[in-house]
Amino acid sequence: MSDKRANAQGLRDQLQALALRSIQVWVPDVRSAAFRREAHRQSLAVAKISRARDDQAFIDAASDWQD
Repeated sequence: MSDKRANAQGLRDQLQALALRSIQVWVPDVRSAAFRREAHRQSLAVAKISRARDDQAFIDAASDWQD
């Protein structure tokens, strides 16, 4: 067994001993052209609605959690 594989297995064993388990999560690839196109399409749609400023103000307020 390689050192890297042994180290990874040791870490997995330690985490399992702490009653933790590994999971795999798939997320959108924000680097892809398809993601960029869809994000742009959605941003244009949101910008067209009458309450866009209010919605953005809410998002900004909710996102600024460090104050």
